[in-house]
Amino acid sequence: MNIVFMGTPDFAVPVLEQLIASPYQVALVVTQPDRPVGRKKILTPPPVKVIAEQAHIPVLQPEKVRKPEAVEAILAYKPDLIITCAFGQILPEALLNAPKYGAINVHASLLPEYRGAAPIHKAIMDGKKETGVTIMYMVKALDAGDILTQKKVPIEETDTVGSLHDKLSKAGAELLMSTLPDLIEGRITPIPQDESRATYVSTLSREDERIDWHQSGEAIYNHVRGMDPFPGAFTMYKNKPLKIWKTKKVEGKMDLPPGTILAKDAEGFTVQTGNQTAIKVLECQPAGKKRMAAADFLRGATLSEGDVIGE
Repeated sequence: MNIVFMGTPDFAVPVLEQLIASPYQVALVVTQPDRPVGRKKILTPPPVKVIAEQAHIPVLQPEKVRKPEAVEAILAYKPDLIITCAFGQILPEALLNAPKYGAINVHASLLPEYRGAAPIHKAIMDGKKETGVTIMYMVKALDAGDILTQKKVPIEETDTVGSLHDKLSKAGAELLMSTLPDLIEGRITPIPQDESRATYVSTLSREDERIDWHQSGEAIYNHVRGMDPFPGAFTMYKNKPLKIWKTKKVEGKMDLPPGTILAKDAEGFTVQTGNQTAIKVLECQPAGKKRMAAADFLRGATLSEGDVIGE
């Protein structure tokens, strides 16, 4: 059976690796074009491309997969099944309808919740205790196809986007491997998604990264870990962005404005929020500097109790 796999970032790597190690034939890998990365703008291949080339699998990198020449190139491999995972583009009907077993997607949420681009970030930011992965048929609408299988994954109090990303990526690969035999043998009855329960997560903007100290301490704690290690939550300090990487919840006050520095100690500094749960900053990153312990930041900063950050 010929499989065409479409994916781009690290999240898709375990899925592709499991497919390569399986009895199925990965005939082609489709991924995004190489992009400039870092301050020096070094042209860098997507992680999925690296894995495919190591396995000597042909790679196609169309800027737009819907263009006729891209569709023709993919269909030339006569796919029996198309599998996508964090690919980043919606497939045209010509690709959705061509494979014998259809086109399926590995998505990092329990659909219909958190359709869209940033489901892992949003699950943590919303304070969810559980999320998961979904294998579903692809349709022209965003993440709206019938569900084949799902697997729940708990979210721990200390999980960040990084740790949950890795858990979901592994779970997605395992779920796909257990789903494929039943899909091919026709033993799965697809379940339509309940549109009334659908929620959407758009691509994160710069404003999504900004900490609002008027929120509750619990919400800010979730916001920070929902941005770690990418793209990073930030506040303003002396008219420059200060990234906040790691925090913990502590007791605060209610008679001071949100954003007020309540205390400094050997661990870091404590900030008043919109309720009685304050936030102690344990790791941060000043503009132009590396991520550091908040205690190290305080040694070089003129931050004092009573100062207000975030304005």
